[in-house]
This record gives sequence, C-alpha cells and structure tokens, in this order.
Amino acid sequence: MYQTTITSLFFLILSATAFGQNADKKFFKDADMFFKQYVTEGRVNYNALQSTGDIMPLIIAIEKTDLSNSSDEVKKAFYINAYNFHVINMALTEYPIKSVQDIPGFFDKKKIKVAGKFSTLNSLEKDYLLEPYADPRLHFVLVCGALGCPPITDFAYAPVKLEEQLTQQTRLALNDPKFVRPDNNKTELSQIFKWYINDFGGSKEKVRAFINSYTNTPIKNKLSYYAYDWSLNDIVQRNNSNSSESNQTAIGNNESRYVVSSTIPVGSYEVKIFNNLYTQKTGIDGNLTDRSSFFTTTITALYGLNSRLNIGLNTRWRKVRNHLLPSSPFGVFGSDEIGTSRSGITALGPMIRWAAIPQWENFSIQSSYTFAIGDELKGINEKPFIDWNGAVWNTQFFNDFPLGDNFSLFTELDFIWEDIGSDKPNEGIYFDNKTSTPITLILSYFPTPKITLYALSGYSPSWSLENENGESGLSVNDYFYQGGIGGKYQFNPKFEIELLYSDFTTKFLKDNNGQAATYNLGLRFNL
Repeated sequence: MYQTTITSLFFLILSATAFGQNADKKFFKDADMFFKQYVTEGRVNYNALQSTGDIMPLIIAIEKTDLSNSSDEVKKAFYINAYNFHVINMALTEYPIKSVQDIPGFFDKKKIKVAGKFSTLNSLEKDYLLEPYADPRLHFVLVCGALGCPPITDFAYAPVKLEEQLTQQTRLALNDPKFVRPDNNKTELSQIFKWYINDFGGSKEKVRAFINSYTNTPIKNKLSYYAYDWSLNDIVQRNNSNSSESNQTAIGNNESRYVVSSTIPVGSYEVKIFNNLYTQKTGIDGNLTDRSSFFTTTITALYGLNSRLNIGLNTRWRKVRNHLLPSSPFGVFGSDEIGTSRSGITALGPMIRWAAIPQWENFSIQSSYTFAIGDELKGINEKPFIDWNGAVWNTQFFNDFPLGDNFSLFTELDFIWEDIGSDKPNEGIYFDNKTSTPITLILSYFPTPKITLYALSGYSPSWSLENENGESGLSVNDYFYQGGIGGKYQFNPKFEIELLYSDFTTKFLKDNNGQAATYNLGLRFNL
C-alpha cells in the first residue's frame, strides 16, 4: 500500500504542473499495454493493481487530455477506454468487494474527471457516447465491472481500427452462448437488451433483427431475459495460501453451482416453496398409540434491491392432524375430523437478506418477522395447536465454504424468538414464549453441475430464564436433534427441486420413547 501511495503522489505532483495534452498515440499505446498486463480472459487482476498503482498514470492522462482538436474517431475511442479505466479504478478504491454495486452511487453519484470535465459513469456513457454517436455496438465494449457484461478485452480501443474492433466485439458477444443463450423453444438475452431497448430499435423484433445481423445462426424463437450477474469481474482467488496451486480459481462442479447463502442479483426475483411434513408417534409406557402430523408450506419471495441487499415476504400455511396408530404420516392430508385437524395460513411478514461483509464470500444474514394470522392458533378446548398466537422473529446467519472441486460445507446459525406479544394461555397445555438458537451443518457433494447430494445435521436448544427448579438463570429447557440426507436437481438456472428426509428427536420424545421424522420437498424459482 505504501508503494501505491508513493506512486500515486508522484504522478499527482507531476500532473499538477502539466498542461492539457492531446489524446495522442502514446495514451492508446500505454492503455493497450495496461490491458494486456492486467486483463486475462475477460477478468481484471485487481489484487495486483492494488499493490502496484499502475493505473494512476492513465487515470491522470484521462483527466488532463485535451480533446478540443480531436476527431470523432479519437474522441470515441478515448471515451470508451476512459469509461473502462474509471470503472476499474473506482472498484479499486473499495477493493476487495463482491460487486461494484457494493459502492453506493457507483454509476450515478460518484464524480470522475474526463478530458477536463467532471461527470459520472452514467453521464459518460450516455452524454459522451450513446447520444452523440447513436451506436448500439458501444454496449459490447463498455464494461461495467460485472461478469454480466460482455468481457473486458486485453487490448485498448484505438482510433485507427475502432470500427473493426466494435464490430468484432459485437459479433463475439452475440455468438457467445453464455451471453445469448438458446434454451429449447426460446432464447434468453442479457438485461442489456431490456434496459437499452431503444438503442436497439425500441422493440423485441428490432432487437432480434439487430442480433441476427451479427450471429452465425439467426434467432427465430421467443425472446426472454436472464438475471444479470453483478459479480465483480475479478480474477478470483478463493483462499489466502501463498502457493501457486492453491491460488487458482476453484474448478469442477463447485464453480458453477447455485450458492444458497448468497444474495440474489439486483433486479432479479427468487421464490422458494418449502414443504415440510413433521410427524411424531407417542404413547404411554413405551407403547406408541398416537400420531401427530404437521404439514407446513413456507413461501419466501425475494427481490434484489442491490447486490448486497434483498427484500421480500415470508408466509406459512399449515395443516395439523392428531390421529391414532396405526396410521400413515400422510394421513394429515385426509379429511378433517372435528377436534383433531385444522388448517390455514398462520403467518405473514417481511424479510431481508443482507451480504453484510463484502470480503466474506458466500456469507449473508437473513431476517424475517412474521405476524400471526388467525385466532387461538395455540389451540383451545379440543382444537389442536397449529402455530403461535404471537409473532415470530427469525434471524439466520448463512455461510458456505467450497471444499475443493466437488464439495462444500454450509453452516447456519439462527436466533428465533417465538410467540412475541402473546400473553394469553391456551386451555390445557401452556406454551411460553420461546427463544432458540438452532445450528445446522450441511455437507454437500456435487457429482455433476446439476446434481447435489447432501447430509444434514442440526441441534436446537430452547432457552429459559429459569431452570427446572424455578431458580433464576439462563438454562436449556428443551431441545431437538435432527439428522438427514437429501438431494437437489437443477433443471436449469431458474428452477431447482429438493428432497430431504430426516430423523428427529426432542427432549419430550426422548423422555417418553417417542419417535419423529420429517419429509421435505423444496422448489426454487429465479425470475
């Protein structure tokens, strides 16, 4: 960092005494050498740049250049390079980061200086390039620092061959199946074609015509848009080891998998439907005579407000049934019987997911606060318990650790406060407000990019301010253990299905020789 500071000060002092200079061949030559040194396969080596400060001479040249006597070709090439340089330099100011959207006002607030004038990145793109030149090919050479962009090149854009470079990069992007994605009876396009549809003619058919003018295989089917990936276009290094082998980007099926603990990209939606059937058998003196089954459908919907903050809703629908043995766990879906079964929506409330620490990859915090819906959810007279009468506040800490090429370890720690604001006991059993701290570990194996197999274990103590003897002091008054196996199949990046079975035990079940299990079906949709 000291080397970077000294280098930066040297060039700032030098530039303070310099007059404006023309955008001459030296700038474009130096820019070309920079990209060749620090860009590899569409990714920038931010880590190396942070320690060398090699970008500063070019940033200063961009600030001081005089374009008053320059041709349109020179201005156009200069502004393209200036945009890409300033994106890199602004990302460096906060590096390490997961996304440029982690920096508030990155595109529309933070000021940059280009050719003696102050601007923002959005203004540089719109007012200096898109409006005066009306060239949609610019969208394939202006790189916003995200993997969702067309990849940044390892060369600078030069006036003498700009037309050739613009056409070349446009053709490469539109023939790249990762950028224009054929998918059975439709073709998925980057959000760029949606955000800037007017630059491509103003309609999907005009977009199609533009793409087909550059593609080797014309698009004829339905057009849709996939979610934009705002992850930083960094040469990723997953660990801090100094060995060259361990500094390589993770490969294998771990590289392209869906990471549960990550926030979703800005502007995208995620809907999860998780169905849980909990069933327990109890009795007297070791003789199992009764079965209680709870079926819960939890629906969560998230929206990517930005790359680090998601907002959404969480709701629960439940059905419960108490019946005699012998009977099936799936008897909960049978016809209702007075006093033994009930169902309905029991909770609804807001939720957020926050990537609190950009430097911690795959770490997030999710918090939901659901309000009770319905009367006497705890049960009254012969009505069985179905949910809490009060609100439930659940804060979850997620982290996911890649282990080599085909394994990962997912960890979750929850703080749950149940039955908030409820002081009305039910008739029969009285359920006190509960505070619990579940801990969950999931070891996953990825035999293919679409298949996940995993083993789950969990422990959840419930806490009380009194012990069993009524004495003051924090103590565990209940708990549960669970262990299970499951699997997921990702049909495509937008749809995934999950199955899980687990054995389950609680303090009550252990004390009474009871048995319990869960059957789970999960669905995930990304829009």
